[in-house]
Amino acid sequence: MRSDAVTKGVKSATHRALFNALGFTKEELERPLVGVVSSQNDIVPGHMNLDKIVEAVKTGVSMAGGTPIVFPAIAVCDGLAMGHQGMKYSLVTRDLIADSTEAMTMAHALDALVMVPNCDKNVPGLLMAAARLNVPTIFVSGGPMLAGTVDGCKVSFSSISEAVGAYNAGKIDDAKLLDFENHTCPTCGSCSGMYTANSMNCLTEVLGMGLPGNGTIPAVYSERIRLAKHAGMQIMELIKKDIRPRDIMTEAAFRNALTMDMALGCSTNSMLHLPAIAHEAGIELNVDIANDISEKTPNLCHLAPAGPHHMEDLNAAGGVYAVMKEISKLGLLNLDVMTCTGKTMGENIANSVNRNPEVIRPVENPYSPTGGIAVLRGNLAPDSCVVKRSAVAPEMLKHTGPARVFDCEEDALAAINSGKIVDGDVVVIRYEGPKGGPGMREMLNPTSAIVGRGLGSTVALITDGRFSGATRGAAIGHVSPEAAVGGPIALVEEGDMISIDIMGHSIKLEVSDEELARRKAAWKPRQPKITTGYLARYAALVTSGNRGAILEAK
Repeated sequence: MRSDAVTKGVKSATHRALFNALGFTKEELERPLVGVVSSQNDIVPGHMNLDKIVEAVKTGVSMAGGTPIVFPAIAVCDGLAMGHQGMKYSLVTRDLIADSTEAMTMAHALDALVMVPNCDKNVPGLLMAAARLNVPTIFVSGGPMLAGTVDGCKVSFSSISEAVGAYNAGKIDDAKLLDFENHTCPTCGSCSGMYTANSMNCLTEVLGMGLPGNGTIPAVYSERIRLAKHAGMQIMELIKKDIRPRDIMTEAAFRNALTMDMALGCSTNSMLHLPAIAHEAGIELNVDIANDISEKTPNLCHLAPAGPHHMEDLNAAGGVYAVMKEISKLGLLNLDVMTCTGKTMGENIANSVNRNPEVIRPVENPYSPTGGIAVLRGNLAPDSCVVKRSAVAPEMLKHTGPARVFDCEEDALAAINSGKIVDGDVVVIRYEGPKGGPGMREMLNPTSAIVGRGLGSTVALITDGRFSGATRGAAIGHVSPEAAVGGPIALVEEGDMISIDIMGHSIKLEVSDEELARRKAAWKPRQPKITTGYLARYAALVTSGNRGAILEAK
């Protein structure tokens, strides 16, 4: 065991003295030392309940003969960070989480890990750490929030975001806005739609790193506590069988994840996180394969913001495994991959049942014959950009309109809220990429303002930044190369015509090559927005969105 380095022999007498100071017994030190990575904090609604999950994990580990040792991981609430400078610190925490988990695990010679994440960057950050460290690891998240109710209809976080847009447009009054404010987020948990946190928790199941129900059992259900105890017990089986993350997160598992990403209609942020996790596992996951997978994969789920259903509905309908069972009918999944259950994925889903064909459409009756995400290319995005196709109004799947150009989110939002954006416009928000932001902010406020003003089916938004999973509409992000490195998005001028063909996977700036070359020759890099601290170091090392915004030493 790795922990022998700090628990066995005369050489470890000094280490054992320190364990004595912690109150550990001789018997505990003779067992495998299992790190329990707790993301609990009092500022993220999806994390306030993780103390209970962690205690359940500890119980499970102890029951199965291990010694649980808790240490922390940070987590940012994207909703609370949204719309101000705090959003620059969201994506960048993914690497802090991975790095700090690596440091704690290696410094203390832990034998295995149980990851307890829940929200947006916390899940991929810990998956990156798991792939990098490659010690036996299992995940159990805190679970999704229950949907709220306004006027007898279920609502989620995207509803309050769009209500703000409607209020600014004079479409609802103070009382109705307060109604949304008070009833949108009724419980703890990750926000109740298929936003980034729930997307990544569901894909953790698909990758084989979480037990069934990890992505869908609501945070407030006691079933979640039982799941955590089982995760604590199961890590001991993974130790005994020496099943490690790289045995589970294979290239075939990542292809399964991309396939299920399309079927579930996950957040576009998954197209940042999956390549980054794969990179840590020694696998280069090219986003270009996403379109090939999407063309073969029907979209079976329309969860908020794409449709009326929520995570609790997906859970009741049979969860992620039921969706996988449907997709497996088409032969699109590799069911021989190993999982944290100690069984293959095929064995895991064998007895799964689709209990609600409205929530999980049968493959014979999909919402769309193609997947929920599309990758676009063209002279505006030579290295690609992405869109959540399943959340785009049909009339906006093909659109041409004049560019309305803004060099930051705040300027674009002010123009939208003041009525300066009209039907047909293509809003361009640039210098918000991984380097240019820095930190690649989410543009939920501008997209929600567009929808709230009734422009969701007539206006597109393009950015080198990214979007919240709560975004809907013709919102195209991760434009690569980004403006900060002189990508073509930096050369767009007010009034230029932009043509978007989502089904054709193309995006084109209707400007001649000669004119673009002239503009490129005249372009000059901008001074960095931030020159000190972590964000400055991040900007110096981060790569483009099409590569997952991974960090590379120069």
